Amino acid sequence: MSDTEEPHHVPASSQRISEWVAERILERIARGELVPGERLPGERQLAEQLHVSRVSVRAALQKLKTQGFLTAVQGGGTRVVSSAGAMDGALTEMVRVKHANLCDLVEIRQALESWAARRATERATQEQIDHIGRVLAAMGETGRDGKQAADDMDFHLAVAQAAGSPVYLHLLATIRDILGQMMEYHHTEPFALGREALMIDHHRAIYDAIRRRDADAAAVAATDHLGWVLDRYNDLSRKAEDLSRPDTDAAP
Repeated sequence: MSDTEEPHHVPASSQRISEWVAERILERIARGELVPGERLPGERQLAEQLHVSRVSVRAALQKLKTQGFLTAVQGGGTRVVSSAGAMDGALTEMVRVKHANLCDLVEIRQALESWAARRATERATQEQIDHIGRVLAAMGETGRDGKQAADDMDFHLAVAQAAGSPVYLHLLATIRDILGQMMEYHHTEPFALGREALMIDHHRAIYDAIRRRDADAAAVAATDHLGWVLDRYNDLSRKAEDLSRPDTDAAP
């Protein structure tokens, strides 16, 4: 929250103040200013920003945790969660046990991220565009072995934030763990063997289109990138099936 944020019509009773604080935090989540996974300021800082007591802040945070909007962070603190996060385990298992489900998820990503890239060209601030550019630059740095998957996810999250849709951010958070596993798979052999430069080019095409405010080009670039990912999954699946198929020409 902004350090300069001023409260409006703070109620008098302590119970109503805590409810008011909870509503202010929910408003920021709904506007996308606090995104799934983001850590909230500490109780003291929140109390100072909203000009209320720490007791009221603590009660508000507890209420939002009970409602499933926030969760405690190990070691102290609070972060925003997705209200649909409980589905992550089931979706992960569905994707793990059946290749067709993995392909379905990629196709869903394709539709969602095409929309998000288009939306980002219309809604992104210059600061957000610059941030996407910095993430892209990090993807191309040498000596980042083992970090490519995180860089990739950071890029797609930056585009999601630039799209300016809290609904999309929460949809993305719902499948974030699965997407993270997919990114890990992308950047391990044999998925990305000799193809890291190509994948960076895919992301650069998305960024360049957003920077030019070319909505059609951004949507096409996102669709093409995820289409390539889908083709790679299908290729790897076919190769795995060929390797597991018994050799009918072998002698008994």
